[in-house]
This record gives sequence, structure tokens and C-alpha cells, in this order.
Amino acid sequence: MAGADIHFYFDPVCPFAYMTSKWVRKVRAQREYAVEWRFISLRVLNAHIDYAKHFPPEYEAGHTAGLRLLRVAASVRREHGPDAIDPLYAAWGRRFFDEHPGGSYAADGTDFRGTAEYVTAVLDDLGLPTHHAAALDDTGFDEEIKAETEEALALTGRDVGTPIIHFQPPNGVAFFGPVISRLPSDEDAVRLWDHVIGLAGFPGFAELKRSLREKPQLRSFGVSDAEVGEQEDWHGGSRRTQKG
Repeated sequence: MAGADIHFYFDPVCPFAYMTSKWVRKVRAQREYAVEWRFISLRVLNAHIDYAKHFPPEYEAGHTAGLRLLRVAASVRREHGPDAIDPLYAAWGRRFFDEHPGGSYAADGTDFRGTAEYVTAVLDDLGLPTHHAAALDDTGFDEEIKAETEEALALTGRDVGTPIIHFQPPNGVAFFGPVISRLPSDEDAVRLWDHVIGLAGFPGFAELKRSLREKPQLRSFGVSDAEVGEQEDWHGGSRRTQKG
């Protein structure tokens, strides 16, 4: 998308990326920004990690489902252009996090979010050709996804997660996050945006961090908009069972 004000790099299975995307949509509506939704794969990012040793049991299936979904997104983008990713990502997020009643996404080692049956239903709802579901198993899209993941990491360094936001590309400020668990009001959304951009754009600024996170206000986490989620310690940017 030529002339985008924001490049937003997402993995569709990341709940915090989705929460941040809802905030960015609020900002976009008020500032009239153009957003291009780009790809970063948690499966690619953690390719060097022993999942069985370092992550909870469902993580490998979830991250693999994310990669499979990004293949579908790449297929949609190739045929319909980058604007088609906006409603696709929003639809996935609603189904995964706003509508899912909670509990595991996985059964017998497979995350249902990355299955043809599930993806076909979303494509059909959006009026997109269901043949894009065939891309779930098409590793021919992986180099494109890996290249875009590397593009994102080149902006921030590698010790990050999702999302990555690049404001006013190609020369503007880029950063991981912000990681938020509550969706701000319209007024607070713009105020938070200005603070984040101001801080991230300060010369020499690198990091402001705490690993304690509230469970996000998403139905899939059992937290309503009126509740505050329980805090968890996400060391290393995830719920790793071991560091390193």
C-alpha cells in the first residue's frame, strides 16, 4: 500500500497484537491514518526455540496455526491487494478472541484456527474466494512471510514479539507493542498514541518495560470489558516455562 502512515506487523494468533490493533483502528479513525497490515510470524521468530522445553504445551500448535493463517493472508494479498488484509485480520481477531468462549484452541495437537474448515468459513463470510484456504499447506508462501518477519525485526532488533508498529515508514519510528490489556476510550486512544510516539521517537530511547501483564479484556481469556484481568509474569515476552 503506497503512502501508508502505519505499517502494523501482526501474527493472527497473538491476542496482544489483536488488542493493540483494535486501539490502532480507533486512532486511525480519528487521525485518518492509512494502515498497512503486514506479516510477522511467531513460529518463524521462535524457530530456534525448543517448544517442548520452553513453552506451555499449546504454544507450538498455536504458533504453527499462525504461520498457516499468514500463508492464507499472503494468498489473499497476492490476488486482492493489501487492502484485503484489513477485514481479514479483523474477522480472525473477532472470532479468535472476541467470540471464542475460552478454553483451548487445540485438540490432538492441532489448533483449529489453522484448519481448512475454519478458514473457509471466514473467507466465505468476507466474500473472498474459498480457494485461498488451500494456502494453509502451501510452503511456497513461507519465504515471503520470513522476509516480512525479517523486515519487521530489522526495525526493532530481535528480542521482541508482536505486534511491531512502524509509524511514517520508511524513515519514521518503529517499536514493539505497546502491549495493552484494556482497550482505551476514543479520547484516551489518541492520547496514548501521542505519548507512545513521543516516547519512542525521542533520540536514544530504547526500552521501557515490565513483564507483569493483565490478561487482556477479551472473551477468549474470560475477561469482560468491565473487568480487570489477573496479572501474569510474561518473562521473555511470553509465558515461557524457561528462560533462554
